[in-house]
Amino acid sequence: MRKRITNLSTKPDFEQCMKRIEAWYGSDIIDRVPVRFSAHNAEYGKIYEKDRWSTLKERWFDVEYQLENFEKGIIGNPFLGETFPAYWPNLGPNAYPCMLGCEVEYGDVTTWAKHGLKSCRELDKVRFSRENEVFKKLEELTYAALERCGDRYIVGFTDIHPGIDCADAFRGTQELCMDLYDDPEGVKELVARCSADFEFVWGHFNGILQEHGHPSNTWINIPSFDPLYIPGPDMSAMLSNGQFREFVLPSLREEVKAASRVIFHLDGKGVANHIDDILEVSEINAVQWVQGVGADEPIMQWIPLIEKIQRAGKGVVIDLKINELEGFIEKVKPIGIYLCISSSDEDEQRAILRRLLKWK
Repeated sequence: MRKRITNLSTKPDFEQCMKRIEAWYGSDIIDRVPVRFSAHNAEYGKIYEKDRWSTLKERWFDVEYQLENFEKGIIGNPFLGETFPAYWPNLGPNAYPCMLGCEVEYGDVTTWAKHGLKSCRELDKVRFSRENEVFKKLEELTYAALERCGDRYIVGFTDIHPGIDCADAFRGTQELCMDLYDDPEGVKELVARCSADFEFVWGHFNGILQEHGHPSNTWINIPSFDPLYIPGPDMSAMLSNGQFREFVLPSLREEVKAASRVIFHLDGKGVANHIDDILEVSEINAVQWVQGVGADEPIMQWIPLIEKIQRAGKGVVIDLKINELEGFIEKVKPIGIYLCISSSDEDEQRAILRRLLKWK
């Protein structure tokens, strides 16, 4: 195992920022709340040389291109605050179902699952294999990034969706919702099969990072030297509270035991209907609140939810618009808050950092 990373040439304050994150996990503040100045997946926004591949899948699987694209995207970024130069191997949100045999269609920036099961009982079609092309390609991407990153950036692991979301990928949302009533025991068996290989897959890729001295990290870009996992069963938005407890909570409770740092990805008000059950899971350290757009904006209407999470002793990751910052600071206590603010202006970022130092 290599010595743990303590500094990056692209981010001289790396160690201090990691200390702020560690304090945040402990509901403490060193000098200010952590803040990241970038939108999720911003580094993947530009596509170079579109005529280089005959299919979109070839582009996704092109290791040299994926790393070149990322490395071009971080040039000139000052990486202020808790903004980290971090590459995570990405083959779409259905990477984990693919490892179990699910087929997908590759789009420009995401993938769509091809729902191949005619019933929840076709468990023989849900089988993990280390020879699966997606598993092997993610290994290749990971090792290639670790080989060339030097002291320029850290490397993470892919987005992993086991449990009910993996079952959704195999079966389809409409069909799976009907199965909840027509074949609830079959759903439980399918969810269990879709969760069975999670700990190995997560542990395998997280272990590679640890062996190379890198922190545990993924798409959320909140690195931790303790093992990190981001559960986010988005299918929960379609379920009643009773169904959540019956079909989601058992597998969720098992998943979170794998890591010592857990940030729950709470994607919208549909999933937020289950907040009481989520907050009762002691292993969950923090909740990433994704408020949505349109009528779900602005952030101020969600302050009661944010405060509820704070009262439960858990951190809250929040996306804020710059014009929401002052109003938010006036209404919310800073303990447990981790801000994500999309800004590319260095002067603006420095002004925000100075303002956050005064937030007590």
